[in-house]
Amino acid sequence: MTETQIKAIGLSASKARYIQDLARHFVEDSAVFNHLESLSADEVIAELTKVKGIGVWTAHMFLMFTLRRPDILPTGDYGVQAAIRKHYKKRKWPKPAVMEKVAKPWAPYRSIACWYLWKSLDVKTM
Repeated sequence: MTETQIKAIGLSASKARYIQDLARHFVEDSAVFNHLESLSADEVIAELTKVKGIGVWTAHMFLMFTLRRPDILPTGDYGVQAAIRKHYKKRKWPKPAVMEKVAKPWAPYRSIACWYLWKSLDVKTM
């Protein structure tokens, strides 16, 4: 698809270019990402963030939901930040170092803890 066609379905010009870049990676080498499962989390992040438009947050989500890694802490995720702030009674938005400290006891299941944190924000009380 052209950038114009991609924009016509509701994506911004920059998102259209990112999708084209990702597609280009697969066209040039369809097995480009087949090795990710065998890599460490840091190595997966390094590989994925080489693609324009894929950042650390996207790589964290890929590790958690596609590769099903049980011990990922997405410190850049707004929902996880909000839940830690709420449940640990932080006055300020927690920085990554604070989040790492709070989440240390959750290892090796920090991904699962994050699922509960996200869900805790959905709970409606009277």
